[in-house]
Amino acid sequence: MNLGARRMTVARAEDDAFEALFTAEYARVVGIANRVLADVHEAEDVAQEVFMDFHRLHSATADFAPAWLHRAAAHSSLNRLRGARRRQKREFAQALEEDDRTLDPQKQAELEEDRRSLRHALGRMAPKPAAVLVLRASGLSYAEVAQALGVGIGQIGTLLRRAEATLRKEVTRGTSE
Repeated sequence: MNLGARRMTVARAEDDAFEALFTAEYARVVGIANRVLADVHEAEDVAQEVFMDFHRLHSATADFAPAWLHRAAAHSSLNRLRGARRRQKREFAQALEEDDRTLDPQKQAELEEDRRSLRHALGRMAPKPAAVLVLRASGLSYAEVAQALGVGIGQIGTLLRRAEATLRKEVTRGTSE
């Protein structure tokens, strides 16, 4: 058997093992996540992420696979709850601040123009830097942004600074045209 055929056989065996692991453990992983989140759709999302992380990091034939999946489901679900709670607090605080400030019509028009300008500048940017800015401005943590973009958490600060610089240039370019 040549090397290419052997690799395909090993890959097929690993895929079969992962499929068997998925079939055996999916319901339990979703159940764990659902007990924490009390939302079956959110629990299914967590389960999908957990299985993808496991598949990327480990062999499906590992003895610790079920335990790893169960622990990861619990941790990921708790992290989602914490993130949602933090986001809710920020949104509530922001809503209170907005209620406190009633803008006169002139300031409201200026604010709308600034928002329009910002949206146009974001539209001219490359997708990844624009996504970093939007996700972070939406209240996501560095870890959540990193996960959403599929990059390391250590890269988010640099990506964010570069994206902010690009946005400033785009806004300036848009106002000078």
